[in-house]
Amino acid sequence: MLVAVVSVLLAFFASGRVAAFPSPSATHRHPSVVTRDVCIIGGGSSGTYAAIGLRDRGKSVALIEAQSVLGGHTNTYTDPATSRKVDYGVVVFPNISTVTSYFGRFDIPLTPGDGSPSAAVENYYVDFRTGKNITGYTHPDPTAAFRTYAAQVAKYPFLNTPGWHLPDPVPEDLLIPFGDFVEKYKLDGVVSTINQYAQGFGDLLSMPTLYVLKYFNVPPRPSGVLSTSLTTARYDSSEMYEMAKEEFGEDVFLNSKVVAMNRNGRGVKITIRTPQGLKIILAKKLVISIPPVLSNLKGFDLSDAERGLFRQFRSEAYYTGLLRNTGIPDDIVINNVATDRPYNLPPGPGLYALFALSTPNVTGLKDVKFGASTALSDRAVKASIVSALSKLRTAGTIPTASTPEFVAYNSHTPYQLHVSADAIRAGFYKNLTALQGQRNTWWTGAAFSKHSSSDLWAFTEGLMPDVAA
Repeated sequence: MLVAVVSVLLAFFASGRVAAFPSPSATHRHPSVVTRDVCIIGGGSSGTYAAIGLRDRGKSVALIEAQSVLGGHTNTYTDPATSRKVDYGVVVFPNISTVTSYFGRFDIPLTPGDGSPSAAVENYYVDFRTGKNITGYTHPDPTAAFRTYAAQVAKYPFLNTPGWHLPDPVPEDLLIPFGDFVEKYKLDGVVSTINQYAQGFGDLLSMPTLYVLKYFNVPPRPSGVLSTSLTTARYDSSEMYEMAKEEFGEDVFLNSKVVAMNRNGRGVKITIRTPQGLKIILAKKLVISIPPVLSNLKGFDLSDAERGLFRQFRSEAYYTGLLRNTGIPDDIVINNVATDRPYNLPPGPGLYALFALSTPNVTGLKDVKFGASTALSDRAVKASIVSALSKLRTAGTIPTASTPEFVAYNSHTPYQLHVSADAIRAGFYKNLTALQGQRNTWWTGAAFSKHSSSDLWAFTEGLMPDVAA
């Protein structure tokens, strides 16, 4: 085995494709070596799509994922009572060819759906700070304001394409805080609806308008339902990632992290720590799909340009889960509202709402979504959610149970990476886009486009000709 490993390394270095690299630790002097055409770091939506696309183009890949499953923000729970699936991460997809073709590749059926509850519900509007029901509150009708909003979005068609293709100079209206944009164009009626769809944006009103219009560029119908959308017929968005994992076989490395990297002009060398020990990945090219914040990139050999850009990113925090034993009836949705604040938006950190399920015939669960402007521990998030339920009970709003149980929970943090208006004005996204292909590396993920599976797949598809060349 030792002779084989040494022979592979000597042959690879002799070819001139990869430079010499520091030896791993003394306890792992002879890690196994894997040679592939492309190494992909991150097995979420973008990374898995890249791996599938490259394999379909005849390229060999190694896919490295830090978690125990593929799929990233795609989270699915199996109800033990019915064996039915419940998506509580990614649920809805637009009805476009990128989506139907990708699911079709795995023979996974899709059906019209917008993620709405499977049965009629009653909406409660509650201030979660007190747990009290807000008597007489009516959710604003966004119909008229959305016509104005749509006219504004139409002025910037470049926001409706995957990636960041901004003009120079960037229009100033896109750089002002979204709250100022709302006031300028009298868009009061859309704010609470956008806040429900653009979950995870932190303080929505202070976010540069560019990000809000980029993310939410197709207004809903007056009813609030997205015009053309699909969901998986089996309510299992994770099914595709499970099938992809089986297809990858030994080409996927779960529960694995990068510990060292060397990207020279003619190849890449990645040392990863896996449950089976250290492994070395030798590849011609590299695709990185994890959020490019510096805390995620320890062990990466970042260039000055990469480090200079990535250190400018700020991020929000977003959490999702399913709760059992809340005491709240299945047909009640409890929305967080603060009537003493602009546009009735609740302060963070806190819950967006306690939602009813979109999966039919599954009872006793509530879908919870929680946002914050800074990362919190999972323990703190769960405690805050339980405290909110306790306040509902104390205030007499809903006779909630005293011991709610998290049957599923995931952190999507860091979320919604963004930079300041000054950085955008100074050409941040032009410089970010210029990283593609440098040092045999291509970048994908929401930071390079937006939080939308279909958008990420389309963006990643656009990289494939260069990566596969």
